[in-house]
Amino acid sequence: MPTPSLRGRITRGLTAGTVLASLAGGLAACGGDSDAATTGSAASGTVTVGALSNGAAKEATLKVAEVKSISAELPKSIAKNGKLEIGVGFLPAGSPPLGYVGSDQKTLTGSETDIARLVAAVLGLKPELDNSTWENLFIGLDSGKVDVAFSNVTDTEERKAKYEFASYREDNLGFAVKASNSWNFDGDYENLAGKTVAVGAGTNQERILLEWKKKLAAEGKKALTVKYFQDNNSTYLALAAGKIDAYLAPNPSVAYQVSSTKGTAKAVRSGGTYSGAGSSLQGLIAATAKKNSGLAKPLADAINYLIKNGQYAKWLAAWNLSDEAVAKSEVNPPGLPLSDS
Repeated sequence: MPTPSLRGRITRGLTAGTVLASLAGGLAACGGDSDAATTGSAASGTVTVGALSNGAAKEATLKVAEVKSISAELPKSIAKNGKLEIGVGFLPAGSPPLGYVGSDQKTLTGSETDIARLVAAVLGLKPELDNSTWENLFIGLDSGKVDVAFSNVTDTEERKAKYEFASYREDNLGFAVKASNSWNFDGDYENLAGKTVAVGAGTNQERILLEWKKKLAAEGKKALTVKYFQDNNSTYLALAAGKIDAYLAPNPSVAYQVSSTKGTAKAVRSGGTYSGAGSSLQGLIAATAKKNSGLAKPLADAINYLIKNGQYAKWLAAWNLSDEAVAKSEVNPPGLPLSDS
């Protein structure tokens, strides 16, 4: 894994993640348009993060209100509408701690929805969340149904053909393995020879995993078998049953699963991490808007305001993600190269 000083890595993946079996019913019930955990508001000058998290976060109420110099940068159509239409791709089963249905069994919560609401507050806009599948998240952006995606989207050079980015978190991938399994990735794709690994379809981690599969085949090594499951619950059940050796997913989701299954028969551990931008760059997660929408700069400025004034650090701490902090938000920073693993 690259050192923290390496810049520009970006993950395409969101379909990884983790869900406790006890939450499965409520998570699956999450519809296309879900309530957000909206304790506090821009109007009241506060936003509460970590609400209804079912133990995944420590709830905190943060002071944050509109910054006129930043909201003045918004495209006129969005400023006039007074709403920020936010796309998240957590259907069908959610992906704690990134996005999932909260403890009231109806409200969408998570680290991604919280940062989206904080940014909306700085912009003086009402946050409207639209939850969809990962694939439909991008359809929503393309069609204009949503203005921006806050959904663990990796900044990649391929995506820049259609989208613009404002980075807000480091992007790291992780391998989830059974706690009893001694296998480790150790930063070397050759350690995947002969293994069966699950991954989310259409994600950045899938692209990386398939590149490794090709390399192993070209080198005459034992085949890497790639498996796909409908949702995170199904994937972790397969892992517990020994049907797969590992699951490559966003590292925050793996970390959540490790902590939530500790001491149980389904306990997992981390088998190693990898940059979502490949071997030479530190990946970045970014707010994603349609190319030439005019949103990337005000989004980045809002995030940098939150960084400068401390709300950003408190948001990360609430969700135990402080180790993925960035020093500043950048507009369209270098991302995963067109061909890299």
